[in-house]
Amino acid sequence: MSRSVAQIKTRDGQTEASVFQPDTGKGPWPAVLVYMDGRGIRPALFELGERIAQAGYVVLLPDLFYRGGKYEAPDAKRFSEDEAFRNNWRSKYMATATKANIQSDTESFLSFLAGRPEVSSLAVGTTGYCMGGGLSLAAAGNFPDRVVAAASYHGGNLATEAADSPHRLASRIKARVYVAGAVEDPSFPDEQKQLLIDALQAAKLNFTVETYAGAKHGWVPSDSAVYDREASERHYRTLIALFDATLRNAPRKG
Repeated sequence: MSRSVAQIKTRDGQTEASVFQPDTGKGPWPAVLVYMDGRGIRPALFELGERIAQAGYVVLLPDLFYRGGKYEAPDAKRFSEDEAFRNNWRSKYMATATKANIQSDTESFLSFLAGRPEVSSLAVGTTGYCMGGGLSLAAAGNFPDRVVAAASYHGGNLATEAADSPHRLASRIKARVYVAGAVEDPSFPDEQKQLLIDALQAAKLNFTVETYAGAKHGWVPSDSAVYDREASERHYRTLIALFDATLRNAPRKG
């Protein structure tokens, strides 16, 4: 699988992004933008990018924590068990990935993809994990003419009282939406799930919101403490089906 590294200029500086593209077949291909989880860029996310690319997509995986400086992503055990470390990580890195900051960054990411010769269309798909789930849905609302498919897996805080809660953007979304929640997830309880469903229904969107039985928050990445192979493979199946249905016949660039 072909992975390259690109430097993308943003409003607030410059971030490093991994670009994956298929090894077989002749491009150009549709593009997918991946919003990482809260543990940062690491090999498990490269694996995820590669799996999506294998299905016939150019995948952009940007580092959303660049404002906090260089880092080494913590392993799952330390992140889950070391409270002091986790609190410091959240304040130094995760706190910089606000929805306003990532909205600005996303404009740069979409411009980058639009200029890549291996990318076939201005229409893109997005997917996100944990904190990235909300960012994926927000991208669909903030850039409705570019994002035609948006997915969230074990995403948190998708429908809260906050002014920038992703569900408040439902009326602006044009994309097909897929949301998979975890069981017993305090960051996305049943009340939020229903509020999100209500918002998507009111907007008359083509959407699916479901909970994966037995899967815990964080089940997708292979290095997660709660990695669930069966649920993770289901994630890949539903994600690729979403992209195949929306991106394969998207209008070509220029």
